[in-house]
Amino acid sequence: MGLLSALTRTKSIEASIADSHAEGRTLTRSLTWWDLAIMGVAVAVGAGIFSVGANAAANYAGPSISIGFVLAAVTCALAIMAYAEFASSVPVAGSAYTFTYATLGEGLAWIIGWDLILEMLTAAAVIASYWGVYLDEVFRIWGWNVPPEIPVFGLQVNWGAFVIVAVFTTLLALGTKLSARVSSVFTVIKVATVLFVIVVGAFFVRPENFSPFIPPSQPTDGGDSDVWAQSLFSFLSGAEPATYGVFGLLAGASIVFFAFIGFDVVATSAEEVENPRRNLPLGIFLGLGIVTVLYIGVSIVLTGMVPYTVLAEAEAPSLATAFVAVGADWAAQVISVSILLGLTTVIMVLLLGLARILFSMSRDGLLPRSWSKTSATRHTPIRLQIGAGAVVALLAGLTDVGILEEMINIGTLSAFVLVSISVIVLRRKYPNRDIAYRMPWSPVLPIVSAALCLWLMLNLTTLTWVRFLVWLVIGAAIYLLYGRRHSRLAHAEPV
Repeated sequence: MGLLSALTRTKSIEASIADSHAEGRTLTRSLTWWDLAIMGVAVAVGAGIFSVGANAAANYAGPSISIGFVLAAVTCALAIMAYAEFASSVPVAGSAYTFTYATLGEGLAWIIGWDLILEMLTAAAVIASYWGVYLDEVFRIWGWNVPPEIPVFGLQVNWGAFVIVAVFTTLLALGTKLSARVSSVFTVIKVATVLFVIVVGAFFVRPENFSPFIPPSQPTDGGDSDVWAQSLFSFLSGAEPATYGVFGLLAGASIVFFAFIGFDVVATSAEEVENPRRNLPLGIFLGLGIVTVLYIGVSIVLTGMVPYTVLAEAEAPSLATAFVAVGADWAAQVISVSILLGLTTVIMVLLLGLARILFSMSRDGLLPRSWSKTSATRHTPIRLQIGAGAVVALLAGLTDVGILEEMINIGTLSAFVLVSISVIVLRRKYPNRDIAYRMPWSPVLPIVSAALCLWLMLNLTTLTWVRFLVWLVIGAAIYLLYGRRHSRLAHAEPV
């Protein structure tokens, strides 16, 4: 089969659903709409609510970061509409990868699957690494002298990252429902602490701190070296590197979009949801609504407590920075514990999503098919889950993962672009299919969704785009050398 034919061949919805019942490669439907909502909140409410917003306010948008959160939420909501339509129509593991395979072809499906691996692998590693850092901070608050790193074979290992990844990898291997129950407990606790922080912080808000709401644009220092740090849009348009102003607000929206990653991860669990036609859209939208309200509340309190210039002077601006600045050091201690709790559930959901993407791609033969074997008793891909957890633990424990943060955003946004476009193709390819949830005002809203996601991508840094292109080249090489030849569609295997 020629390369073009391989890239454009599609896997029918019926074939995907039939595959989900294949002996030895099935998952158990045990999740409710409430489990999905909690999962969305669990993966989204993490360190981002305490640190990403503060960084964006300090260095990009000032008080207008609350508008940045609204822009990011609207963009996410539009894309989630597309996910909800697909997930209720194709209730199979794999999320955007599976949806794209059914509409746009194997080539783009591989690319989006590869992007999702990038998103979830780097996100899980970054957040597990930060979990170890915040664990050390909590120990110091309690007065315990526990070293954050231990030497192993001459290497300094972030032992906290290893431990948290190992714990949740084990839970996920034992069963998705068990993991969801543990996640629910942590999620309720951390939402309660976020609400507590918002209420307490509101007493320190001063209206004058909101002015100027959109700080005037300022050129950045650093000369030619700033080419890599400026947005791709600024680089292509020839604009001088700058911060704040309207473009600073847009750049801030692109950065805080990191706080909304995870709702696409929820869609990866479609094959494990009871009554997916009803529960998937309901659970996803409820989770997004809760998270958006929390984010906007935190951003308003943050920028109202202290001037954005105070945040900009901090080495690592966070919500704790604002509380320390107003003399409420005790609240900063509460925040440190809250961040640790928040990161805990994020890691679990990302590990789940990573394993489900790999599971779907391997079940289709684009990755080694042996990876998709599930346990006869637990009905989870135990070997794959352990393998994914081991890679995440090694990255988090042994490498500097901070440089990969923006790679998470670009991987998510690229998936959102293709899913938004795929909805239009889905309607045309399956005009008579009974679809439980339909994205309204198609094709206008899907096109707007894709355009907004692409715009946020253009506001990420030039260096992030270069790294992203390198990742795509590596993925293309793997597909051409392995995936194209071993695809089940290439051999016309019955499904």
